[in-house]
Formats: sequence, structure tokens, C-alpha cells
Amino acid sequence: MQAEGEHSKGRGAQKNIANRFDKHQHETRADFLNYCAQEGDEPQNLKTLFIDTFPKSIVNKVESPDVGMGFSLNPYQGCEHGCVYCYARNSHEYWGYDAGLDFESRILVKRNAVQLLEAYFMRKSYKAAPIVLSGNTDCYQPAEKEFQITRRLLETFYKYRHPVGIITKNALIQRDLDIIRELAKCNLIQVNMSITSLEEKTRRLLEPRTASIKKRLETVKKLSEAGVPVNVMTAPIIPGINSHEVLPLIKAAADHGARSVGYTVVRLNGAIGGIFEDWLKTAMPDRADKVLNQIAACHEGNLNDSQFGRRMRGSGEFATQIKAQVELGRKKYLKGRGIDPLDCSLFEKYRPGQLSLF
Repeated sequence: MQAEGEHSKGRGAQKNIANRFDKHQHETRADFLNYCAQEGDEPQNLKTLFIDTFPKSIVNKVESPDVGMGFSLNPYQGCEHGCVYCYARNSHEYWGYDAGLDFESRILVKRNAVQLLEAYFMRKSYKAAPIVLSGNTDCYQPAEKEFQITRRLLETFYKYRHPVGIITKNALIQRDLDIIRELAKCNLIQVNMSITSLEEKTRRLLEPRTASIKKRLETVKKLSEAGVPVNVMTAPIIPGINSHEVLPLIKAAADHGARSVGYTVVRLNGAIGGIFEDWLKTAMPDRADKVLNQIAACHEGNLNDSQFGRRMRGSGEFATQIKAQVELGRKKYLKGRGIDPLDCSLFEKYRPGQLSLF
């Protein structure tokens, strides 16, 4: 039982926070938490709930010019991984939940995702362009083990020979290596594996329900050996927490077969600033002020910067140092490697109504 000021293991956010769209708000008082701790009671049920949803559309056009994707598809909303810095937390407020503990314990499952994707492909005017799983929450989070929506989506992408990207930090992707290998043979897939730290203690604090670092590196190696192009995202870089690991991370990625690396500097937009600060003061109280000050130094004196083109990389001395380390790591460990653009031409041959030509 978590008492006031004590770090709660197993979750990233340390509490529920107010939803900015709610008219009424409530708070859990410290004396109530202390009472529950003394009595051995739980102040709330933190067991993960899976909630079925049936949206009307599934593919999102990405308007932001600096995220590296044009279209995304999210089989799930909310993410049990619990990464405390996750920018996707803010989106949970649109569904009536909060960006704190609700985000990682109230998971919306899009049951009709496959049907919606096929309907999207069947539009007469549609032209193939890579779609990324997922632009928001992890398509291989623990829910996928039970619901297998991501696997069925990959089977659909292969059925129509449509290009697809994957962003994940879960070794569960190895389960689908059979279909991923077939997509790779047609140059239809790229995998982005997120590895934030090589220190397991840091990983457990930052990303409590993700795959271990060992498992993630193993996944990079297995995918690479199967001919799948892998980009490792050393993201986000957080000054004072993992910023000293940039070069070792890139070397480890290269040693396990990655063809490229990417990075972002952490930015704490919306509700995430308060969530991260609360987490930091319980998980790493000895360096909380230093970390927050250095993050602000990367964003014009604020914890967040929303300026396109600058928000992902930061500005100022710390951000410049991080960029220089990444560039050095690429030159030193990834020289001569790269990832080719995915093939968008095969879709026309396999799209509905075209099979009669063969």
C-alpha cells in the first residue's frame, strides 16, 4: 500500500489527476491514504480494465510535420506499459478518463479495427501510403497478448500488400515474426524499437510494464537476422536520467543489427508535466530539481515547447550536446547503414477488384 510521498511500483503515474474537460473534480487526501496504509486497505482498484469500443474510423492522418509519419492506426487507446513521460497520456482525456493512472489502467480495445482497415482500403480513390502501428499507444502492449488485434491487422496489410510501420517497446512482437518476415520480403515493413536506457533499474522506474532491455535488444537482433529493417528509437532523452547513455545506446543498437537510430528530447506537454514532476519527486527525489531544470533548459525555460521543428529536438546547450552525441554515434557505429523507403506499388495489384487480372 502506497503512503503519501512513497513511490508506487508497477505504475508510472503515481495518482489520478483531474481531467481538464470534467466540470467536477475530486482529490484523494493525504490523511485518507495514510489511513488506508495503516488499515491495509486499497484506496482504489488499480486492476487493469479492458473496455470494448467500436469506432467509426481507424486510420488517422497525421498533420504534425515533425513526427516522421503520414498516417497512423491505434488498435488500443491507453497503454498499460505506464511510461511516465508518454505524450499519448493527454489523449485519454478526450475519452473521459484522466492522463494519470486511468491512462495505464483503463484500456480501450478497438474490436472492429480489422474491418475498418479493410473498408479504408476499399475506397476507390485510395492511394497506398505507409500506415504506422501505432502513432499514439503501443500496439504490442500487454492487451495484445489476449486480443491479437495487431496480428490480424498485419495479416490484413500482407493480404493487400500494403506498407506498414511498427513502433513498440515490447518483445511480444516476436510472436508475429512469421507474418513480419513475409512483409519484409516484399519491402512492406519497418520496425521501430524504442529503447530508452540500458540500465534496468532506470527502465523499471520510467517504463514499469515494458519488456526488459535484454528482451528488447534480443528482439532487435532476431528481427534484423530475419531481414526486417529495424530503427532503434533512443527516445526520449531525458537530461539527468538517461542523457549519459546516448553513445552506449547507439552502440548496443548497432551491435544487435539496427540499421538506424532516432531520438527525441523529452517534452512534458499538457497534463504530463504534473504527472512527471510528481513521479520524479517520489522515484528520484535526490535529483528531481536538477532534472526539471535541465529539461527546462532544453525548451526555452519551460518543461514543454510546442513549436514545430524545435519541440522534438529541443534548443539550447543541453539539446545541442545531445544532438552532437547522436550524430557522433551514427558516424561511429552506423556508417553505411540505412533503411530504404517502403514499397507502395504492390497495393494496386492486390486491392479489391484487381485479383481478376491474374
